[in-house]
Amino acid sequence: MMDGSKISCMGIVGDGCGGGREFIVEDGVLYAYDEVTQDKIILLRDIKDAREINKSECIITIICKDEVIKFNLSTLQKEG
Repeated sequence: MMDGSKISCMGIVGDGCGGGREFIVEDGVLYAYDEVTQDKIILLRDIKDAREINKSECIITIICKDEVIKFNLSTLQKEG
């Protein structure tokens, strides 16, 4: 999904960490949103010019204008 300054992707149940949650980059912040509990948790700040987000297993990849960010959901840390 892409809507102005908001982009998102869904975690697939059974595909590693965060299955069933929506991962959102909005106004430079990465959130995990749980539709069942309606909790929205901040995972990472200071993301600049995000263009695309996707999830594979426990890694969230955020493609920005000048960099590619990989965020590990199992360690809750930015890689690299």
